[in-house]
Amino acid sequence: MSNLGFRILPRVRKVSEELLKKYRNFVTPHISDNMNRLNAVDAAIRPIHCSGKLVGSAFTVKTRPGDNLMVHKAIEMAGQGDVIVVDAGGDVTHSIMGEIMVRIAMKKGIEGFIIDGAIRDSEAIRQLNYPIYAKGITHRGPYKDGPGEINVPIQIGGMVVNPGDLIVADMDGIVVIPTEFAEELAIKVEKTVEKEKEILSSIENGTLERNWVDELLRKKGCEGI
Repeated sequence: MSNLGFRILPRVRKVSEELLKKYRNFVTPHISDNMNRLNAVDAAIRPIHCSGKLVGSAFTVKTRPGDNLMVHKAIEMAGQGDVIVVDAGGDVTHSIMGEIMVRIAMKKGIEGFIIDGAIRDSEAIRQLNYPIYAKGITHRGPYKDGPGEINVPIQIGGMVVNPGDLIVADMDGIVVIPTEFAEELAIKVEKTVEKEKEILSSIENGTLERNWVDELLRKKGCEGI
């Protein structure tokens, strides 16, 4: 009999290393624009580290607010190419993890964490500059009682995350890409990158056309153009 709410499932999907390499060259605005600007995690879940990018396959954890037993288990299971994504209910009363867990994860090659909850030891984590996104910071530590689930669909910051989904996060925020669309989306993003290079070049050489601004204002009925 299944013990719903307290179980560990195998993960059957994971993004290939080849595809991860492509996405490490992309920024979240370009990805977001090519997903109609809807697949974004709420900005309240923000970077704790100082700089850099987080790219990997989602290793999902759902836990009771303020409890990190299943996060410890996830660290034991996950590895290189994985981003541990924790649905802690958005509660920031107790931290889900701190410096010790971060250092263990770093040693294992885990890419980073996204936590819909709080962390602690924030200054040490900033100095390590290890990719962690969280909703809050508090000195109050976690409990280790459970329940929780690993490798199940979760919800963080308004986005559903399935195990194995592609996660891309930078200093502008977090996007979640369903695995089945990642290849197709990469082609679109590459075109956006090339288009923006052309725009930046035209700015430098003074050939950028901006007539579209007045044209759009006229079309919308703006007076005084």
